Amino acid sequence: MAEQSGNKSDTAIARIAPRLADIGGISVSRLLPTRQRRMIGAWCFLDHAGPAEFAAGGGMRVGAHPHTCLQTFTWMIAGEVLHRDSLGNVQVIRPGQVNLMTAGRGVVHTEESPAGGRRLHAAQLWIALPPALGDCEPAFEHYPDLPRWTQDGCTLTLLAGAHGGQRSPVRLHSPLLGLELHASASSRLVVPLQPGFEHGILVLDGEARIGGERFVREELADLGRGREVVELDLAPDSRLLLLGGEPFAAEILMWWNFVGFSKAGIAQAQRDWESGSPRFGAVAGHDGPRLVAPPLPWPGY
Repeated sequence: MAEQSGNKSDTAIARIAPRLADIGGISVSRLLPTRQRRMIGAWCFLDHAGPAEFAAGGGMRVGAHPHTCLQTFTWMIAGEVLHRDSLGNVQVIRPGQVNLMTAGRGVVHTEESPAGGRRLHAAQLWIALPPALGDCEPAFEHYPDLPRWTQDGCTLTLLAGAHGGQRSPVRLHSPLLGLELHASASSRLVVPLQPGFEHGILVLDGEARIGGERFVREELADLGRGREVVELDLAPDSRLLLLGGEPFAAEILMWWNFVGFSKAGIAQAQRDWESGSPRFGAVAGHDGPRLVAPPLPWPGY
């Protein structure tokens, strides 16, 4: 299935329910893309994994798989994940940290729960690269320290972009916002927004009233574009993920683990992956099977 950007300008708050999927043995809730909302700015993919608990030796095991024309963005809430990629990077991501992998023309990686790990709670997102950077050199960056502060009894962590006089160090190529809000007790706050951005809020834990409407865990509040503020009432032990971004100007296609700007480009990436082309490289130390792409949905490509 090909996904295109389909950005809308709304005044009402739309409610998006998740689709369930399995990633490496862990059940995840997929909130983007959907028929209601393909993208929030350049954010083009959003999975919420966990909270999950498992026996030692269990957990997530995602074999070697490729990406193109995107950045993978992992926000770890609980537990740990071991990242390996074809650039030679080996990195454990821990709670409160971000891993950012820029695929560009092509990269391969694996993700797995470390030995002895028993918990996993994370958000996995993709950011579409602008067309001019779609074929850039791949790269990987790890961000262990992010801006964090308290406001109206709520702990805010700035994952991406700028907010509240703070700026995240995460290197982006489009105007974006990523902000986690965590309330250990009931909390009410008014959050300023950039009216030129599209915004959405995912309830990661607990429940909250967003603009006066009740949203529960795994629901995404689609705020659309044009809002200057949003009023939030968080229940105790609630956690929200606020995403925002300037509407993405280019149309994108998504198929399997590829993002691209044409069917021909994605078809070529899949052929390169299937043929073992050096375009993607290999993950050192990974002795498991590579993931297999499903057949292309476009006859003639």
